[in-house]
Amino acid sequence: MPRPIPRVLSIAGTDPTGGAGLHADLKSILAAGGYGMGVVTALVAQNTHGVRSVHIPPVDFLQQQLAAVSDDVAIDAVKIGMLGTTDIIRTVSNWFAAIDAPLILDPVMIASSGDRLLDAEAEQALRELAGRATIITPNLPELAVLTGTELPDADSAHQTAQRFAAETGAMVVVKGGHLSGAEAGNWLIDATGVLSHTSTPRLQTSNTHGTGCSLSAALATKYAQLADAPAALEWATRWLHDAISNADALEVGSGHGPVDHGVWLRPLQHGDDKP
Repeated sequence: MPRPIPRVLSIAGTDPTGGAGLHADLKSILAAGGYGMGVVTALVAQNTHGVRSVHIPPVDFLQQQLAAVSDDVAIDAVKIGMLGTTDIIRTVSNWFAAIDAPLILDPVMIASSGDRLLDAEAEQALRELAGRATIITPNLPELAVLTGTELPDADSAHQTAQRFAAETGAMVVVKGGHLSGAEAGNWLIDATGVLSHTSTPRLQTSNTHGTGCSLSAALATKYAQLADAPAALEWATRWLHDAISNADALEVGSGHGPVDHGVWLRPLQHGDDKP
């Protein structure tokens, strides 16, 4: 059932500079009107120039984190980001089997450098988890890996997403930001084809760190709030576009900086009406 203030759990890795992972998710959930909670899968030493080191806590501690939340708090939506290993994926999947909430899966598989983040066994475990998802939000390289298909253009991405939706029973988001051209909006696709398309123009900035994390967390929140996937994706897409448009003003880091998660909240801090 829709909730005015949905309780949203992010299961993800960290980013000490605040632009991606769990840190970005919590900001995105708040911006979308939800109450954010977080379970850590990996402690990541990174900044706007890249990842320096990753520490994976023991799986039994991950189980304790998950149980601590679900034993006490009713969860209205779950967003899953970085999982990293087969054991983590299976632990989260087994836990989620007892959770009655929509799952928005952001399948973190490919680094911005193009490097694979998961081995073959973990990739297969992630495909199995995708079968539990309500909405899957891969970038194009991740969709290509999940489906074993080359994606040279928008039409092939849409067709592949439709097949993947039929295989998993989930809706799939195709992100225009990962295509070429002036269009940077998002398509929502299920087994029948395109359900919706929210069009936004491409912005010229290098400060787009954490956009995938932020979109999926905002989408999870609005979906729990509205129970309407096209409307939720439209809200999240337009919010993220504005967050990217104001990213340069943050002046965070000297590399690829974060987006401005608070862009729509900023007027409230000055006593203005919300956008």
